[in-house]
Parts: sequence; C-alpha cells; structure tokens
Amino acid sequence: MRDVALLFLKLGTIAFGGPAAHTAMMRDELVRRRGWVTDERFVDLIGATNLIPGPNSTELAIHLGFDRARWRGLLAAGLCFILPAALMVTALAWAYVTYGQTPEVRGVLYGVVPVVIGIIAHALFGLLRVVIKNVWLAVLAVAALAAYLLGVNELLILASGAILAAAARVVRHPLRGRLHGLVAVPLAVGSGHPLFPNPGGGQLWQLFATMLKIGSVLYGSGYVLLAFLRGDFVDRLHWITEQQLIDAVSIGQVTPGPVFTTATFIGYVVAGPIGAFLATVAIFLPSFLFVGLLTRLTNTIRSSPWTSVMLDGVNVTALALMAGVSYQLARTAIVDPLTVAIAVVTLLLLWRTKLNNAWYIAAGALIGLAHTLIA
Repeated sequence: MRDVALLFLKLGTIAFGGPAAHTAMMRDELVRRRGWVTDERFVDLIGATNLIPGPNSTELAIHLGFDRARWRGLLAAGLCFILPAALMVTALAWAYVTYGQTPEVRGVLYGVVPVVIGIIAHALFGLLRVVIKNVWLAVLAVAALAAYLLGVNELLILASGAILAAAARVVRHPLRGRLHGLVAVPLAVGSGHPLFPNPGGGQLWQLFATMLKIGSVLYGSGYVLLAFLRGDFVDRLHWITEQQLIDAVSIGQVTPGPVFTTATFIGYVVAGPIGAFLATVAIFLPSFLFVGLLTRLTNTIRSSPWTSVMLDGVNVTALALMAGVSYQLARTAIVDPLTVAIAVVTLLLLWRTKLNNAWYIAAGALIGLAHTLIA
C-alpha cells in the first residue's frame, strides 16, 4: 500500500494535461516501468471505468490501486491522486478570493503541455498493439475518432462501440449469436469573494448534496462538468457568477490531477476552507463507491464471450476518444518550433530510455519559465 500511495501521490503532483495525459502517465509508471499490470489488463480497466459516471482517470487510479493492494490500495490510490490537486486548487482559490486573481501559470504550461503531448503519443502507440486486434476493430477505432471530432457525444460513441462489437460477433458467429452466457452489467444512468462568509449548516449541506449529485451522474468531458456546474451554482442557486465559474474551470484545467477539483475551487468561493473540503469529498465520493462495485464485475465481464467482445468495442472507442482529445490538446499546445521540439524530444526519450515522467515535466516547466522570462 505504501508503494501505491507514493506512486499516486507523485502522479497527482505532476499529472498535467487532463484525463488522456493521466492515463498515459499511469501506463508508463505501472505497465512500462514497474510491470504491476499488463497492457491487456490496463486497457480493460480503461474500458470498464468508461462505463461508470465520474472522472475516468481518477477511477482508473482507484481501480489500479485495488489491483495492486486490494481495498487499502483502492483508498490510497484515489486519495493520493486527488490530494495534491485539491491542495493546489485550495491555495489558488484563497489567492483568488483574497486578491481577486490567481498566480500566473501560463509560462509553466507553455513548456509542460508539449511534454504531456509526447507522453500521450507514446502511450497511444503502445496501447494500439493491444486494443486493435483485427481489421474490424481498426475500422471501429477510425469511425469513433471521426465521430468524436465531429462533435458526437462521448457516451454515445462508447455505447455504439459496445453495440457494434456485439453485432459483429453475431455476423461472424450466427449460430452462437444468442443470449447464452450474457452477463448483465449494471450501468449508472445520467447523462471574487465568498458569498457566504458564515455559511450555515443548511447551506453547507446543500453544497455537499449538489456536488454529490454531480459526481454521481456526470459522464463526459470537462465541458459537460461546466454545464452541470452552471446549471446548479449559477442558474439555480445563484451562489457564483458566470465569470467565477469560468475562473474555476480554468484553475481545474491548469493544475495537475483531476479536472473535477474545479469543485474544490467553487466550494472555497462559496464557503471558504470548509466549503472546499465538503465539495471535494462530495464530488469524488461516488467514484470510490462505483469502482468498489466495479471491481467485482471486471473479471466476469472479460470471462464471458459476449461481454468480452463488447468490452473490446468499448476499449477501442475509448482509445479513439483519447486520441481525439490529444489531437485537440496538441492543436492548442504545439504553437511554434520550440514546442514541437519539446514534444518530439520527449517522445524519442520515452522510446529510448526509462526515465521517470517527473523529469520530463520538470524540464518542460523550466523551459517554459525561461521562455516567458526571455519573451
């Protein structure tokens, strides 16, 4: 459990770039460098966590912790992955509330994000060999990527991947294309200054309950999270302004670790440190519960012929989504010859060495700061 805690504490501190980057870094650390799980098991966990609501990279961390050290590992991995980001966001929220602005981090991100692009690209190439098992799955991956880039909902793409993979099995094995051996897999359905300097118990409870609801039903990207937060905290409760919401989402994006720590920022703006704590606990608590239930189903899913082929479809579409997000991130991060060089050199070093990702992140941050000072 100590090994799990230390590893995910480090990942939570350096994992910039969103869920796709987090997944790539976890693969590098757990599959490539430590050999704790195989690539086959790793992609199965990616697919399984895409079936439940909540922050997928956090849920992947929780499940990997369970694989390594059972229930204590489950708790250690999740808490240690979330904690660094939650503390950073709380500090930034304090600066925001106290001084009306947050510290400038663009210089750091200028150098760090191209490093993240290189890390993601390395992971994608490695996982392709495991996920693309035949020509049909390759076609499905291309179709899923195209659908994502055209704006199709992520959950619809994942569900279509599972259904099409099952349909392909019926075509290939018509005599066995029956419900025998089908395992039912339950899916959750769902789609300035503090305003309360002395919040009462009722207000704190409403903050907790609202964040708990969002963590229990939210599928999709940070843009979907933005829609949920706007609906509840801006339009319904009127606790924050539109600008405060945008600032909160921006802080969640530029800090390492889970993007869902946007909730930490909002909690602080609404009710100070206790609000930040309650909001963080509430939005992440469903992930621990969902993964705790999922651990009992993952092996069963893979052992059944029907659910196994459906999981293959989910895995390949999840990888396509990861590629699509990475492409969009690269378009905004690879902006000049220096950022191109950072990404390419990172990718080459990952292929040729087994250096820890933290060194690449640190080097990118230093290059970004130096570039900002010179500019």
